[in-house]
Amino acid sequence: MKPTGKSGAIPLDDIRLQHLKEPKRADFALKLALKEFGRDGDVNALLDTLRLVARAQGGISHLARKTSVSRQALSEALSPNGNPRLRTFQSVLEALGLKMTLKAIQTHTVSH
Repeated sequence: MKPTGKSGAIPLDDIRLQHLKEPKRADFALKLALKEFGRDGDVNALLDTLRLVARAQGGISHLARKTSVSRQALSEALSPNGNPRLRTFQSVLEALGLKMTLKAIQTHTVSH
């Protein structure tokens, strides 16, 4: 990690990348991001974590080979403005050792 800019500070993403190189930390980060996504629906935060873990665990090109999705398509899908197709998203999760599951939204019913 090398300092950038005038302040000499190390960018936060560089620090996160170093930590996410460890498989246990990457696994924890992915599970936490999915759990938080289940609560708040923040797609950008989920894509950010997926992108960082992919970069830390061998890079987007490595992930592209594992998923049979082009590097460019993955980069676009996982970008801050990304909108990955369901199949792409599922392939990325599986390549990172995760499985997508769905559950019903709990609704609050009012009894009369």
